[in-house]
Amino acid sequence: MPQSINCRVGCPESEAPNTKTRAWSESRKMEAMPSRCLFLLFLSTCKLSPEVVAEVQESSDGPGAQEPMRLTDVQAAMEFIAAAEVAVIGFFQALVLELEQRLNSVFMAYTQWREHPNVLHSLDSEVPAVSLIHSVVQNFQDVSFGISTASEVLAYYNITGNTISLFRLVDNKQLDLKGEDFESMDATKLSRFIESNNLRLVTEYNAITAIGLFNSMIPIHLLLIMNKASSEFEENLHRFQEAAKLFQGRILFILVDSGVKQNEKAISFFKLKMAELPALAIYQTLDDKWDTLPITEVLVEQVQNFCDGFLKGKGLRQNHEAKEKTSKVEL
Repeated sequence: MPQSINCRVGCPESEAPNTKTRAWSESRKMEAMPSRCLFLLFLSTCKLSPEVVAEVQESSDGPGAQEPMRLTDVQAAMEFIAAAEVAVIGFFQALVLELEQRLNSVFMAYTQWREHPNVLHSLDSEVPAVSLIHSVVQNFQDVSFGISTASEVLAYYNITGNTISLFRLVDNKQLDLKGEDFESMDATKLSRFIESNNLRLVTEYNAITAIGLFNSMIPIHLLLIMNKASSEFEENLHRFQEAAKLFQGRILFILVDSGVKQNEKAISFFKLKMAELPALAIYQTLDDKWDTLPITEVLVEQVQNFCDGFLKGKGLRQNHEAKEKTSKVEL
């Protein structure tokens, strides 16, 4: 059964459990698969739209519903996490003991379960922590979900008790919901935790993802400000994603849809007019330094040069202000 180990520092967001589950697998171990001012400005001026709230809270139980993957060993867990931009894994330490205690009273059922794991289906649905994962899976088709009770997997990821962890590729971060946060979690809280921390190579900017962007340890953000309704959008987004791979772990790449009225405040922060869009805007959260580059299209080399220049201290906001003062003196 899973052993207790030192737990990794968890995410400050709080959440909780209740979800449906399938039968787990095979043996007695029952191992189931695995600044600031910009974002504060946005959060202080925008309310969540009904569509966003509905998307976070709604759950789907359709016949084509995806199921969490069972992660039975460290290698499987590592490959599962590496293959996804964002992965959520439920690490459950107490579930093995809980289900075994139920089965011990019916030895014949226990024997049958070892040969036919599906016998556990009715028991799984009674475990709130497992059922919680299943209740939110269908709301996040672009997130990979897994479950593990394997002691070696829990030890590898520094899990000491029942925990739901979110792993993301963009900044190589593990965010944990555990302890009181885990105990008080429900489907709505878990959905919000996933939504707010669902950062990718390119993350779309909105009231929920702004929270995760603000809390990220990566202080430099590059924004592509462009109307998603544009006929050239998909092609430009693809090149922006390619450029994002070059700066993974150093710069967060963000899409701001200029066609969304709620984004006007964020755009005005960079003193950009609609006639100057599309544009790139780079921003450093630690000291609010920024720079902009109006463009006609996204080119990987152009993005790379713009980012490299900013990282070297070129083209910062102070430079713009100095030029403005010089121009005024000359006039």
